[in-house]
Amino acid sequence: MEKMSLFQGDSLTQIAFSVYENKGVFAVLLGSGMSRAAEIPTGWEITLELVRRVALAQGVKEQPDWAIWYRGKTGKEPDYSALLEELAASPEERRSILHNYIEPNEEDREEGRKIPTKAHQAIADLVHSGYIRVIITTNFDRLMENALRERGIEPTVVASVDALAGAEPLTHTACYVLKLHGDYKDARILNTEAELSSYPAAYDTILDRILDEHGLIVCGWSGEWDHALRAAFLRAPNRRYSVYWAARGALGGGAEVLVKHRDARCIQIENADGFFSELKQRVETLEQSQRQNPLSIDLQISSAKRFLAKPEHRIQLDELFAEETERVLVQLDHAEFSPDEEWGREQVRARVRRYEALTETLASMAGVLGRWGDDGEHALVVDIIRSLCAHAYKKGSGNPRYLGLRSYPAVLIMTTYGLGLTRAERWAAVHRLFTASIDRPFGEPVPVTETLFLSAWKGGDDDIWRKLEGLEQLRTPLSDHLLALASEWRKRFIGLTPDFELLFERFEFLGSLADFGRNEKAHVQDDLADHSRIGLTWMPVGRVGWHIANAEKLVAEIQALPMKTALLQAGFGKGDPEFIDLFIENLNRAAATMRQ
Repeated sequence: MEKMSLFQGDSLTQIAFSVYENKGVFAVLLGSGMSRAAEIPTGWEITLELVRRVALAQGVKEQPDWAIWYRGKTGKEPDYSALLEELAASPEERRSILHNYIEPNEEDREEGRKIPTKAHQAIADLVHSGYIRVIITTNFDRLMENALRERGIEPTVVASVDALAGAEPLTHTACYVLKLHGDYKDARILNTEAELSSYPAAYDTILDRILDEHGLIVCGWSGEWDHALRAAFLRAPNRRYSVYWAARGALGGGAEVLVKHRDARCIQIENADGFFSELKQRVETLEQSQRQNPLSIDLQISSAKRFLAKPEHRIQLDELFAEETERVLVQLDHAEFSPDEEWGREQVRARVRRYEALTETLASMAGVLGRWGDDGEHALVVDIIRSLCAHAYKKGSGNPRYLGLRSYPAVLIMTTYGLGLTRAERWAAVHRLFTASIDRPFGEPVPVTETLFLSAWKGGDDDIWRKLEGLEQLRTPLSDHLLALASEWRKRFIGLTPDFELLFERFEFLGSLADFGRNEKAHVQDDLADHSRIGLTWMPVGRVGWHIANAEKLVAEIQALPMKTALLQAGFGKGDPEFIDLFIENLNRAAATMRQ
């Protein structure tokens, strides 16, 4: 019996796997078919239309083939640049002639013409998420660039040899657009067969590199003309990555030669919009599938609860956490967490989602230890946090904001464990968590509150977290996001909680109090007595800085003798009731500045 391939009849899923598993490796080659779908004519079509308009203005009758007429009239090939030179004396006049062909007017926009298509938008989304970095195009419109800029991406665009010489190196750019035939605002675009027979040596060099080092997805290009581009295909030495050729209908003879030479895989498509939109969707589905199956998460958490319940299973509990921590550390070395990725709204959102999906199981298990443990688990959790921090600090170069985010998994473990401790009212363990020391690559170890808590954390910059949807205008975007995330995860480890928001803010409140304990009492008194400014001692403050209702509840709670005594005995406030009073006064002043 003949064996069937899992991908048989489903080439699109095969491409999606290739693109997903080789992030940033695949380039796309876009031909005139992409622009025609937006009802923008090709350079050759514009050239013949210019010939037609000039001839009709001179009284010539309509011709079945204006290229033949032009050759007979002038003895030369129709030349876009030469025609523009004859029709308009200045670059501004030449650009105005082209605007009608390429730039949309109000009616075009209303009808959806001459604007980025769904295919352009899908490619831009793939660039946003880092799966595509290089775009080669024979089109001289700006549909692709416009789609990228709509998503906040400023591409490196090479449309001439001059631009290539001054362009950012290929390896350093998040998106590199190589416009082989030029840009419509530059009269030097290439149209004729003679012009397309060879490229400048610099173009050949960059093309050879791209075709050698990248996989390729071809769409909208017939492969029949553009002899210089065909030559680049034929001389490409390596086939380390696949070439996928998307086409409507049968390939022409020229394309078949290239497909055979590169051992490309042909994909029959109805149109570019459907092809790239579906490709984007499947890549996103694969990205989401990296999140562990909820049943798998529940199984791990159930195992943690079972092992925790019996002292004789302590070894199994340690092994369970060690294996899950190792899984997280291995995944964190994946290229999708590289600190060299372009910085942008969509990239930040995608990276935060990936960190959370990867850490959800381990964080929920840590919450179980906090809620149901007996202090024997403290060293285990702190070791996990230290291991995640040590891994984060291994990378010393790259975008500083991405470098700061590398310790986000440690923040998540600290948060869920701390919430579990707070729910169990294990105040001494809460204090030990916040004051546990974390090693740094340089300098002395610092407590958790100085390296992983709120704004003291290098990844806690408000500008980072305001890039997440719905957090753009919030005062404490990191706190608000962690609250929303913990609310989603809490049912696995917290159990029934009448007011989870208050519980979360109690956890942050205690973190601020623990951090405040790093100060000397006399120093705080001096700060509060300084009337030359809003006298206060700096400390990280979360949602209680502006959420007045819960802040008042928590202040009243800590001022009540039973709670104050319990916290002092646990190590908060240096064991000094007056120090807690100073903390409350300091918090009120900090809150007053946050509420302005």
